[in-house]
Amino acid sequence: MDNPYAIIRELPELDYDETVEAIVPLLKDEGFGVLTKIDVKATLKAKLDIDFKRYVILGACNPNLAHKALSGEPLLGVLLPCNVIVLERDGGGSTVAAFKATAGFSLVDNPDVAPIAEEVESRLRKVLDRLGKGRRRKHCC
Repeated sequence: MDNPYAIIRELPELDYDETVEAIVPLLKDEGFGVLTKIDVKATLKAKLDIDFKRYVILGACNPNLAHKALSGEPLLGVLLPCNVIVLERDGGGSTVAAFKATAGFSLVDNPDVAPIAEEVESRLRKVLDRLGKGRRRKHCC
């Protein structure tokens, strides 16, 4: 279930902590490093004394693709890094969403960046598709 600006994956079976732990190596497998990690819950509590659900924003970057994009369109950096969020679902599990690069890069009037956006989006989609797969299920009794 995507929306106009994000690739979205609902993971009712994978709790928040498991998802945050699992996503970083999956991003790495697709060539992305995590440049920033913003704990939204902690920040809102510290700055505004507001209680909020567990929510993290990961600033992910694939250096090779970023270099290609910035070489052809130097101001494209305003759309980088490609954010990936993990948030706690009401009732359990987690939701993951990633920047839909084809939507964001469509703001740039440069046809050379379209294939880069498609590759970024494809790689991020693979990360989200792999979440929760191959995970050992907990058995009771």
